[in-house]
Amino acid sequence: MEKIDLTTTATLFDNISQLSTEDAFLMEKAVEARQKAYAPYSKFNVGAAILLDNGEIVLGNNQESAAYPSGMCAERVAIWKAGSEFPDMKVKKIAITAASENSTVDKPVGPCGACRQTLSEYEINQQQPIKIIFMGEVGKIVKTESLLSLLPFSFDSSYL
Repeated sequence: MEKIDLTTTATLFDNISQLSTEDAFLMEKAVEARQKAYAPYSKFNVGAAILLDNGEIVLGNNQESAAYPSGMCAERVAIWKAGSEFPDMKVKKIAITAASENSTVDKPVGPCGACRQTLSEYEINQQQPIKIIFMGEVGKIVKTESLLSLLPFSFDSSYL
């Protein structure tokens, strides 16, 4: 038996003003998307903004349904929209933000497991890292240089 240790590296920012101009603009777009989310049941609004290598920004937000679990996360709405509208473009980075109508979200909210798996498919297929930037409504912001740093032992088509 062998024990292995996994580590990941992320950069932590105190607020949006510490981000680069490009990252701050992308996060502001994610906030705009978040404000348009349809989340009448959870009251938890999520917005995502994807920057493609052609400079296009694709937005997504969570969309809920009374027939759980028929809703969809913001990240998957955005990545599938990018894939359908710009199939030959690579994804450079994605900004994600979440807010609740019930309380202030003051810590970073990363993508859920299903979204990590979906985003990893794009990162693996494009053979180029996707930077992930995520925050709550206020407070600290996390940035990773690759989606795969959030998903060790990822599952991909090589297993099929």
